[in-house]
Amino acid sequence: MAEEKEKLLGKINCPSDLKQLQENQLLQLCREIRDFILDVTCVNPGHVGASLGTVELAVAIHYIYNTPDDKLIWDVGHQAYAHKILTGRKENFHTLRKYKGISGFPKMAESEYDSFGTGHSSTSISAALGMAIASKMKKEKDRQHIAVIGDGSMSGGMALEALNNAGVANTNLLVILNDNGISIDKSTGALKDYLTYIQTSRTYNKLKNFTWKALGKASKYGPNSQRLLQQIENAIKSSILRKSNLFESFNFRYFGPVDGNDVVRLSKLLREMKRIGGPKLLHIITTKGKGLKTAEKDQTAFHSPGTFDRKTGEIINEKCPEKMPPKWQHVFGKTIIELAKANEEIIGITPAMLSGSSLNMMQQVMPERVFDVGIAEQHAVTFAAGLAESGMTPFCNIYSTFMQRAYDQVIHDVALQKLPVVFCLDRGGLVGEDGATHHGAYDMAYFRSVPNIVVSAPMNESQLRNLMYTAQLRKHGPFSIRYPKGRGTMPDWRTPMQEMEVGKGRMIKDGRDLAIVTIGQVGNDALDAYNELNDHGIEAAMFDMIFLKPIDKDILHDVFKRFERIITVEDGTIIGGLGSAVVEFQSEYHYKGIVKRLGIPDRYVEQGSMEELHRECGYDSHGIVDAALALMKR
Repeated sequence: MAEEKEKLLGKINCPSDLKQLQENQLLQLCREIRDFILDVTCVNPGHVGASLGTVELAVAIHYIYNTPDDKLIWDVGHQAYAHKILTGRKENFHTLRKYKGISGFPKMAESEYDSFGTGHSSTSISAALGMAIASKMKKEKDRQHIAVIGDGSMSGGMALEALNNAGVANTNLLVILNDNGISIDKSTGALKDYLTYIQTSRTYNKLKNFTWKALGKASKYGPNSQRLLQQIENAIKSSILRKSNLFESFNFRYFGPVDGNDVVRLSKLLREMKRIGGPKLLHIITTKGKGLKTAEKDQTAFHSPGTFDRKTGEIINEKCPEKMPPKWQHVFGKTIIELAKANEEIIGITPAMLSGSSLNMMQQVMPERVFDVGIAEQHAVTFAAGLAESGMTPFCNIYSTFMQRAYDQVIHDVALQKLPVVFCLDRGGLVGEDGATHHGAYDMAYFRSVPNIVVSAPMNESQLRNLMYTAQLRKHGPFSIRYPKGRGTMPDWRTPMQEMEVGKGRMIKDGRDLAIVTIGQVGNDALDAYNELNDHGIEAAMFDMIFLKPIDKDILHDVFKRFERIITVEDGTIIGGLGSAVVEFQSEYHYKGIVKRLGIPDRYVEQGSMEELHRECGYDSHGIVDAALALMKR
């Protein structure tokens, strides 16, 4: 195998090198790429399962199409590791998701082969259609536009909106539906059932066999290939099915389903499909985690498994996790079960983040009260609004970065009507290796600007439990609770949860030299800084605001009356967040003093470890100390 790697993958640095291979060499190359991905990701964690399933697809596309002149978009982008390896990033692949390394997702600034950035889902068809129409207007007749949509992305409403538009646009657009039956957790909903039906339909299987036989003849008879392909199209349209073809109803020419892990047959089909104009959809079936038995067996765990044993496939867990504080998401998962047992009106909702949010814990205990609505954040929010209007208490758990996708629904459907929906925003703040597309940088700022909503962030897990208890009382209308990725402190499970006074913060430490005002988990970094400042002879007062909206004005009046030097610290953008609120308060009440704001700067922060990124942004404990020392000199 070592000699084979040197012979094939070792010599391929771009798609033009790939095109020099014989078709029968593609199988070997796919094995080498899959081994290469596993060799790197077993020690440098990434999104393993999805990219293992799309190796053959990436090879076939770059083998047949003229990338980067032909536009290729991967959706969701964590399917694209083989694409990165084939397009000049093989030597740097070991830096995947590392600080100053290459991104875990397609990124336009990183490579000309990345036609569009795709960290979130369901955007590829819209973007590819825009490119296709631009090419049509510029009379670029030969340019191809390919949108690979998979890993659950077709369940997003935006994808269906784009299909609706593309079906009447008459552009040179190919949508490849990578159907692996799963995003992170198993796919849900009617679309999933429809795709399963197509896979198992005898009629479609017969058509698939006819397709391959016809293509075999097309390659022999050359000029007759267009006629034979038209026969395929007519056969699909006239097929007798219990259900009509969804994609044909959007005016797409439908091909499939075909085996997406058969690189030779896939390459032949793509070569023939290049000759067909107009919108068309190729439905391929792939296996997520293909090539690693443990990944194929446990596809959810191997979506992003962390480090694992390369030989056995066993995931290498953290040492003694039972002695460590639980993850924030697990505190949420355990707490909502406690609350739901006492309150029958509580409902759990998540857009395809069942295990990521730990709502799977509630689903195991009370499945009839948990709804995974698929990759559909807008629907999740308005669905929650409907439940709340009818007397239920929905806990809508959405990652901060994905909450952005449903902002209008929060404003129009929830806050305007003062409906008591509880938004639990997981992964608030910088999230580490996923990078700019996934940092939860903006939720406090964009929620703070919305009337009628409570905006809160606990400093520790016990506060999270009390905030959840307070929110489910239905006294305060819409209620947002944001918390970070990872672990914090051990909550006191034995202490009963209690109602918190909304809009009331707390003083943690008193002092005389300066005030440090924080919100959320970064208050713990401020505590570390407090101890170090004492070593410098500086006595700092510390305040944990807990609520950004309504903000505790009593605390702020006290701070500005007593201190001339104030530092605000938040794990969110400093534009519009806590620092902005404090400065606005200062202006409104005409207070003097210097306010130094620490938080995520006004730029996109790339990937890296949490420690590296907090240090870069200047609001870890060392950054707080540096800011305090600088203020004391003024």
